[in-house]
Amino acid sequence: MFTVLVVEDDKNTRRLMETVLCQNGYSVVTAEDGVEALEKLDAHHIDIILLDVMLPRMDGFALTRELREAKNGIPILMVTARETQMDKRQGFLAGTDDYMVKPVDEQEMLLRIAALLRRAGVASDRKLKVGQTVLDYDAFTVTDAGGSHELPQKEFLLIFRLLANRGRIFTRRQLMDELWDMDSTTDERTVDVHINRLRERFRDNRDFEIVTVRGLGYKAVSEAEDRA
Repeated sequence: MFTVLVVEDDKNTRRLMETVLCQNGYSVVTAEDGVEALEKLDAHHIDIILLDVMLPRMDGFALTRELREAKNGIPILMVTARETQMDKRQGFLAGTDDYMVKPVDEQEMLLRIAALLRRAGVASDRKLKVGQTVLDYDAFTVTDAGGSHELPQKEFLLIFRLLANRGRIFTRRQLMDELWDMDSTTDERTVDVHINRLRERFRDNRDFEIVTVRGLGYKAVSEAEDRA
């Protein structure tokens, strides 16, 4: 099940979007503004953001810019009452992937979400492709030039999280809170152990690399991306 982060300050609109998405097979996390959205992104695995523009504290443009400046490539669909060409231009310059004007046609919204997920490389069958490497979320397998690897659950979720957000830095604490749950008493060094296992398992894979960012944590990069 894909997870959509709905960032909308109007309670009724937020509830309507949540209902429509849940009825169509999505898991939904909600936030009322950009500041809360950043907190939810740190605490949950999010596949796509459905984002209003006019928000308190941090608006949709500012949130989008912050994510893109951090090299977070998560798909963003802006949904807003602001419909001028200047507003749309500002949205795309900030880094949004798509833009819809309210009132929203629910079926069109669902089609655009599905298209953005496909464009991001996460197909409707819950597979993620990086170069010639394919991650199958339902089977917990990674298939590359060396064959098919069936991974333990935590290892698979860890590599899927990193590769679905290539270039984004994750701290050990973020990964612990998300993959081992926030109440876990497991030591953060467990993340290092799992990272080392993944590196050993995929040491001959040329499609990606898991990089240590000194003093911060880890990120995944692909051969075609900047590894700096």
